[in-house]
Order: sequence, then structure tokens, then C-alpha cells
Amino acid sequence: MSEAPYAVEMLHITKRFPGIIANDDITLQLKRGEIHALLGENGAGKSTLMSVLFGLYQAEEGEIRKDGKPVRIMNPNDANDLGIGMVHQHFKLVQCFTVLDNIILGVETTRNGLLQKEEARKKVRALSDKYGLAVDPDAKIEDITVGMQQRTEILKMLYRDNEILIFDEPTAVLTPQEIDELMQIMKNLAHEGKSILFISHKLNEIMAVADRCSVLRRGKYIGTVNIADTNEQELSRMMVGRDVQLVVDKGPAAPADVVFEAKNVSVASKTHGTDAVKNVSFNVRAGEIVCIAGIDGNGQTELVYGITGLEPLKDGSLTLCGKDITKASIRERAGQMSHIPEDRHKHGLVLDYSLEYNMVLQRYYEPEFVRSGFLRRKPIREYANRLIKQFDVRSGQGAVTTARSMSGGNQQKAIIARELDKKHELLVAVQPTRGLDVGAIEYIHKQLVAERDAGKAVLLVSLELEEVMNVSDRILVMYEGEIVGELDPKTTTTEELGLYMAGAKRKEAHE
Repeated sequence: MSEAPYAVEMLHITKRFPGIIANDDITLQLKRGEIHALLGENGAGKSTLMSVLFGLYQAEEGEIRKDGKPVRIMNPNDANDLGIGMVHQHFKLVQCFTVLDNIILGVETTRNGLLQKEEARKKVRALSDKYGLAVDPDAKIEDITVGMQQRTEILKMLYRDNEILIFDEPTAVLTPQEIDELMQIMKNLAHEGKSILFISHKLNEIMAVADRCSVLRRGKYIGTVNIADTNEQELSRMMVGRDVQLVVDKGPAAPADVVFEAKNVSVASKTHGTDAVKNVSFNVRAGEIVCIAGIDGNGQTELVYGITGLEPLKDGSLTLCGKDITKASIRERAGQMSHIPEDRHKHGLVLDYSLEYNMVLQRYYEPEFVRSGFLRRKPIREYANRLIKQFDVRSGQGAVTTARSMSGGNQQKAIIARELDKKHELLVAVQPTRGLDVGAIEYIHKQLVAERDAGKAVLLVSLELEEVMNVSDRILVMYEGEIVGELDPKTTTTEELGLYMAGAKRKEAHE
């Protein structure tokens, strides 16, 4: 009996970029109605392979088949015509458009040359309700959180009635509750007969939702396994090529003097009349990791903007190393503060600069890198090469690679390398492991603990419950712009932490 053809087959795909073979003879077969995970380290070629399927790239070798028939996908419109949709790791949204405008862009309904938005609005609201993807259709993309932008991308795909859905790192910016909801959405979509390709670094998510998993390593195909017949340790070994430590190894903290203090800090909201941060006070001492936990959109982003100088404070004061920095410029703060930002593209990198110039973005004016007003190319190149080697930043052309052309995980590694290497007493790390694979997460967590043990103050902002519980020495929970609890990770549980994050519980008196 002949088996029904696969929904999609990618056969012997090879894709090259200058200095690198991103996909080297890869074959991937997606069954109808299955959730097929694609696993691999940062830069393994996962996003490139999916971009070939979605028509953003064309492979030099290989063939794509849909329902057993060869197809040519020259651009995303061809992919959409074939019922293939994609939620990208780095969102493809127009910042100054509304959510609704982004969702209907390219498939607008018009009558007599005029846009007909009401029908679209009804369809979007119906999809939002059906899949639990609550988002304001009239909000501008530039004013909503990263988590809300993620929902917009998913709604964009569902609005087009695609039957083959590619999710590229869809949970990287979602809260634990939102991740659970998305997993259920994906299962529901598969039950409805849709076929899903799911790129993820998170082994627990793959184990929870996928039927099969294909593993890539450094551009090559390693193998495909049934999820029912494997475990996290085996998957991580296939992905990295060695055993990975999945639990953070750290001794007790030895906090010393207060390095950073926020007193009665309030920050205005860009999207509504009330304050995003309301009268928040806390401190971070040398030799400890303080984590701000909370569901996305509860003021953490605005608080970090206030601390790092990206937004002015409405009220309150900030002290760093005994000096008032409330009105200090970003450059003045950068002298003693490092910042790993939440949005690596908006605040972390100049995407069209080379990797070496991104490495010295905040230090180019130092004597080591400049002479008589001219940049010193050789020292900059040597410095970048040292960081690239030390932090295993993978790029096709080394230091001269354009930042835009690198994988998301390697862009993140470049920012972390730059921020950890420069002089600082306080490290503000916002979602530092977002989009990283288990090997890189293991490395970054070790780096954060090493920073703490070297006497630095670390302020970690994370949506990952596991990261919050494993890495932090003290947990501050934010809910609706306020700190509602201070918890000790050694004595609390993820369930209790979740209650504080949801606003169901609060401690009125916290230090």
C-alpha cells in the first residue's frame, strides 16, 4: 500500500552564503497534521532552511515538493499561494502601522478603491477569541510589547488561512502562561489538519508538543527521531555533540555593598494615561543576582528604560556606585553599567554595521580605538576577534560580517560579549538567553554567576520561570507596574511565584 504523500518535502537542500554553507544537503519531510520540530544550535541553519521554504531565499541545490509534486517558491507570495505561512523569529512588522493594518497588509479587501476594514476587524477578533490571542487591533506596533507583536505575527498567518505553518522560535518572547496557551493552539491547529514546522531551542517544549524532531548541527542534517522514543538529554547531545549541563551550578551568594538603588521610581506609559512603573524602590548589591520577574507588559521594560536612560523618569531617583544618575546621559551611565537589551535589533545592534564596529559601539572614542579623531582599524579588528573567539560568536566572514546577516542567537552572543567585556559595576541583563540554544544558555548562565562571584551587581529581567528560579539570589515580582513581592528562590516554589506574577498574591511589606 503506497503511503500518502508528505505535505511538504525538502530534498537535498544546499544553501550557501559568503564564507559559509548554511544548509549542506538537508532533507526534511513533514507529514500532514503533524507538529515537526526543528532543533539545532544558533547558526545551525534552521531559520535559513525555513526561509528557503518560505521563499525568502532560493537554494543552490535541492528540490521542494508539496503533496508529492515539485514546486518552485521564488518569493513569500508563492509560499502564501501554496498555503505556507511563517511567523519569523524577528518580526516582519511595520512599526508605524496598527496591528490590524499589519495583519491585512498584502491581502486587503477593497471596494471602489477604498479599504474595507470592518470585515477584517471581525475576522481578526474571531481568530483572537478562538485562539486566545488577545491584542488591540488599533494599537500601533511601536507602542506594544514584544509579546503582543508575536501575537500579531501569529494572527497574520492565521488570517491568511495557511495550512502549512512555520513557527520560528515562537516562544522566545512569551511568558510561561502564554507558552502553554500557544502549545495548546498548535495542538488544536494540528488536530484541524494543519501541518506545523516548529523551530525551537527549548527541549521541554519540543518534548511537550512535537510528534517528531529533526536535528541540524553546523548546517548538516544529524537525524530525525520520534519524540515518544527520546528524551531531553539525547536531543541536547544530538544538537551540541556533547553532554550539556541542564541545571545551573552555583554556590551561595555573598552580597556586599549596595551598588545600585532605585527610590520611588515612576515611569510614564507610552500607550495609556497611567504610569507604567509606579513608585518602585529596590537595590542591588555587589555579589548578588537580583531578578525582576513578571508577565510581559507589567512595567519591566519601562523600568529598564528608566534605569538605562532610554526613557526619562517621571518621578524618583537612581543611584549607581554612590552617585546620583537620575539625570545622567546614557554615555555617563555606560561608564559603570552594562546593558543587554530586550530588543537586540532596536537597542542592541546597528544591523548594517560590521560585527567589529558593533563590538566597539560604546567604546569607539577610547584611546585604544581612536587616534586624532580617526578609528584605528587594526586594534578594533583584534579586539573583535578576541571576543568572537572567547564567546564562540559564529559568523560567515568573522569580524567583517554584517550584523544583519547573522543568526539571532549569534547576534545575542555578540551583544553579551560586548557588554560583559566592557568596564561595569552593574550588569542589567534583560532576557539574556532569549533565542539561545541549550549550550549557549549553559554558557551565559555561567557568565552571569561568574559576574556575581567577581563582585559585580547583576540585575536580571526574565520571563523564563526556570531561569528566574535557577539563576537569581533574590526575586522581585512586578505586577501592573508595582513590586508586589520579594521572594527567596531557595524557599519559594514556581507555583507561588506564578501566583505573584498573576497578581493573585502580594506582600505589602517588602524591603
